[in-house]
Amino acid sequence: MTNPLLDFSGLPRFDEIRPEHVGPAIDALLAQAEAAVKAAETVSPLSWEAFVVPLDDATERLYRAWGQVSHLQAVVNTPALREAYNANLPKVTRFGSALGQNLALFAQYKALAATPEAAGYDAARRKVLDNALRDFRLGGAELDEAGKARFSAIQEELSALSAKFSQNVLDATDAFALYVEDENELAGLPAEVVAACRAAAQKEGRSGFKLSLQMPCYLPVQAYADNRALREQLYRANAVRASELGDPALDNSGHIDRILVLRTELAALLGFDSYAAYSVATKMAESPAQVQTFLQDLADRAKPYAQRDRAELDAFARDELGLAALEAWDLSYVSEKLKQARYSYSEQEVKQYFTEPAVLAGLFDVIQRLYGLTVQPDTAPVWHEDVRFYRLVDADGTLVGQFYLDLYAREGKRGGAWMDDCRNRRHTAAGVQTPLVYLVCNFGRGAAGKPATLSHNEVTTLFHEMGHGLHQLLTQVGELGVAGINGVEWDAVELPSQFMENFCWEWEHVQAMSAHVDSGQPLPRALFEKMLAARNYQSGMFTVRQLEFALFDMQLHSGFDPADDSVLQLLERVRQAVAVNFPPAWNRFPHQFSHIFAGGYAAGYYSYKWAEVLSADAYAAFEEAPGQLADTGARFRAEVLARGGSRSAAENFQAFRGRAPSIDALLRHNGMAA
Repeated sequence: MTNPLLDFSGLPRFDEIRPEHVGPAIDALLAQAEAAVKAAETVSPLSWEAFVVPLDDATERLYRAWGQVSHLQAVVNTPALREAYNANLPKVTRFGSALGQNLALFAQYKALAATPEAAGYDAARRKVLDNALRDFRLGGAELDEAGKARFSAIQEELSALSAKFSQNVLDATDAFALYVEDENELAGLPAEVVAACRAAAQKEGRSGFKLSLQMPCYLPVQAYADNRALREQLYRANAVRASELGDPALDNSGHIDRILVLRTELAALLGFDSYAAYSVATKMAESPAQVQTFLQDLADRAKPYAQRDRAELDAFARDELGLAALEAWDLSYVSEKLKQARYSYSEQEVKQYFTEPAVLAGLFDVIQRLYGLTVQPDTAPVWHEDVRFYRLVDADGTLVGQFYLDLYAREGKRGGAWMDDCRNRRHTAAGVQTPLVYLVCNFGRGAAGKPATLSHNEVTTLFHEMGHGLHQLLTQVGELGVAGINGVEWDAVELPSQFMENFCWEWEHVQAMSAHVDSGQPLPRALFEKMLAARNYQSGMFTVRQLEFALFDMQLHSGFDPADDSVLQLLERVRQAVAVNFPPAWNRFPHQFSHIFAGGYAAGYYSYKWAEVLSADAYAAFEEAPGQLADTGARFRAEVLARGGSRSAAENFQAFRGRAPSIDALLRHNGMAA
């Protein structure tokens, strides 16, 4: 098989994929998929095996190959790969649009749903049919020819704009470098960060230190650098990325406005009064109004706590640090100083205990104790030497699935952390196709000769992404359309990930996942108690910050017109209503808000808080049954994770918890209970 993207016989051949493979593979797979669609339009008599299975076969191959290309573009971006990706993106988008608008297929799905055979389908197949009929309507299948053509053109342009938005953010991040000669200017920074900066400079044949906007450098500078001017310099560079205040070639301003106009037009074509209404049509929430009420209610509860947090910060900065006025680049620094003063520990002290091997062993132990699963090292072709590969094995020895783990930040790799599926679970004629997922983070590397150390926040991030991965890996559904996270309402998809974060706060698990980078000793109980006391430190400020983003996103997609208003002015109005921290006027946060302009969270960023209600309440079931971790875990696996999208998230939650979700556990966990 000369083109690795056309080989589906086993694991992807990531070490062999080259940019020149992309076009020929996608063209071949598109031709196969289009032939399968044409055959499905007239297949008779209708049955699942004769109609749905061949369609799934062809489209799965196309999207698996394209998924590998998209993944590589995110983790090892090069000019040649980007060019290949951008050249083929319109073709894949056009195919998806045409598929969603195919009236002949729509009619076939409706006819299949009406057959006696369909009446006997299991829940997964019935849900696939229900979702397909809904998605045809939302995909423009009932539009006239002119409407279909316009809908497709909008989707194609939106795909290109979203890709360009993300690429601009990546390029603007990678383009920045600050070279410092005097180590005294880096006073306060952790030793491993200073060492990494020195190594980065040496890699370029330079003396001194190279600072970047990669998170393993940027975040420690903001939290620990005593040099206020240095904090400001990096803050400003980070805040204006991909805007008119930076490189004009990387300015996302026009992309934002165009994306909003196109989304509004797309929603109007389908009869929705806003893109938010179109987005919510496939979610748990019933309407944008319900979402805004939910967010505003949470903001009303959280803001008094946030105001208290900010007042304490101002007082400490003034009285202890001599700072009369806090600037945006002071917030993390002063917050860390106040935390140290109040709780007698620092994040940096804690970080020395969370060495990567111990954290991974602890994470895998939690998975074993929760679900009876064993994580074992495995081998596979990978895209970078940093990447590791594992297999997940059930108690009876059955292979459940496999996953890649790519932990470190590097140039050419998109920032943030995420899970994505490489291959979904599916029942085939040859047996069960096991799931395969990517888990990606952007942590710093270890100092020379030492393992990487993770902040507690980074430990939590790793558990979060593993939660997403388990949602995908532990599905027992055999139909592609509703296996794993497929078909799960987007505002419920964060439930398993946020649920996993709770185990980063349980002493027996924290102790087991810690080993000091020098001594190997576990985290002392006294230090853990200080962490626990500080758990809800500034939780009010953090909550209103997330609500600021969510309300901005929802209002941006609810009747907002960039021709009549400014995106930045809208964000400022939202801040005035809910925020307690106000960045400088030149801050261009929207220009980097990839979640909503280049990800799947448009009119859906509220999902984090919505799902946090579900996850906190789900975890409360474990709190209510101490000593029954495995039993409660087995129920959570069976009723939530195994079900995937084969029934609604509300039904999954009800089956596990025995009732509808309550906000009480979330408020209690965040220290905001009445």
